[in-house]
Amino acid sequence: MSKIYCMMGKSSSGKDTLLKAVRKELPCLRTVTPYTTRPIRDGERDGEEYFFVSEEILSTYERQGRVIEQRAYDTVHGIWRYATIDDGQIDLACADYLMIGTLESYRKMRAYYGREYVAPLYIEVEDGERLKRALEREMRQEIPRYAELCRRFLADTADYSEENLAELGITRKYLNHNGIQCLEEIIGEIQHGKL
Repeated sequence: MSKIYCMMGKSSSGKDTLLKAVRKELPCLRTVTPYTTRPIRDGERDGEEYFFVSEEILSTYERQGRVIEQRAYDTVHGIWRYATIDDGQIDLACADYLMIGTLESYRKMRAYYGREYVAPLYIEVEDGERLKRALEREMRQEIPRYAELCRRFLADTADYSEENLAELGITRKYLNHNGIQCLEEIIGEIQHGKL
């Protein structure tokens, strides 16, 4: 059986960039595109980073019993939902997968597929650097959402506490101060089956 590598970390830790780089180096890894009800950002494309759906569509998936995991965030712009849907993207008999998630989505993916099939890739960046990256990204948006940036930054501190990481047995951290070194570490561990 194959594995699902769940890349996670606080906002602006470089998960999207690392995911694309790992996929370029290991094209055999398939990706899992999550669903969200949040507005699309400048530069994003539907079906790439996320499937952007309405609340009604997500509710339909819930009624059909196809929601593997779902998170809701009470943002300064209203409730934004994120979910992984059992939509045929994952077939553990065929391939290994790489996806971006949260600690909670990692927990639920393990419960759904089995602990032995889901491996964590926790990305860490020093908070000052993360805040700088987040601010620079937000400044490039047509309509910057600074209040949401601050809310998300503070929420991540609680969500990714040392206690929460330890509770899920996540001890390995990939420090993303140097993207190339972090990428090489992740690729090495995937290729050598260390996870």
